[in-house]
Amino acid sequence: MLRSVRLVRSRALEFAIRTDRIGVMGFSAGGHVAATAATLFDAPAGRTGSPLDRTSGRPDFAALIYPVITMKSPFAHTGSHDNLLGRNPSAALVNELSAELHVTKNTPPVFLVHTEEDMTVPVENSIAFYQALRSAAVPAELHLYARGPHGFALANDLGPASQWPKRLEEWMRSHGWLDQLAK
Repeated sequence: MLRSVRLVRSRALEFAIRTDRIGVMGFSAGGHVAATAATLFDAPAGRTGSPLDRTSGRPDFAALIYPVITMKSPFAHTGSHDNLLGRNPSAALVNELSAELHVTKNTPPVFLVHTEEDMTVPVENSIAFYQALRSAAVPAELHLYARGPHGFALANDLGPASQWPKRLEEWMRSHGWLDQLAK
């Protein structure tokens, strides 16, 4: 994902977008990818030796919808943990891919959505990330809803949880990310 951010930023003029309005969004395991892009954008592992590495890979914002955040027990999503790290990873590897441990004051603003009914990715993933963001004084907005299964995406029959896309749009507008195109 870091390469994607760098590529889009490097071609912003061609795409008629502003270089300071490039965000990432991810759902579930994709939320983990987006969260690590928002926290590990300067990590050496994100560099390939290409000239593109000179372009910032830091997203300007992140939207994480029922994201996998931690690889630590008891709230790690087992499938993500085992697929990324194997069944018996070192503590160092678990920590490296637990996004909540890498939030700094340079982490971009984050919008989070999760439900209490999510039986796949524990809601504590979003709560832990939000708490880490607050501790680092990073602007964040957390929407926790009572109803909604994991993977509800754009379902329109979940009551308040179905309104998360509107809340995201409002959040993005409040930060000025949707107001103007590149000049």
